[in-house]
Amino acid sequence: MTRKITYYAMVDDFSSREEPAGVLRRVEDAEGESDEVFTRSLTWKRSSSLYAAERGNMDNKFYEIGEEEAERIVARIRATASGAADD
Repeated sequence: MTRKITYYAMVDDFSSREEPAGVLRRVEDAEGESDEVFTRSLTWKRSSSLYAAERGNMDNKFYEIGEEEAERIVARIRATASGAADD
């Protein structure tokens, strides 16, 4: 099986679709599927948030996005974490 990555914008009560709280990716390959969220420590970390949302937990909403939009969200998180967003 070819590795497939699907990206999602994460939206909570304090964010919007236009400026999401974060980004999550679902990786599917021969070993199965796993979800990872890009964290403020600038790493991808396993997450159960999308899985929980698929089962009715409505703390976050997830919108499928393309890789380019995911990269923009990651860049914004990097800038915020490094303080560059304050310039």
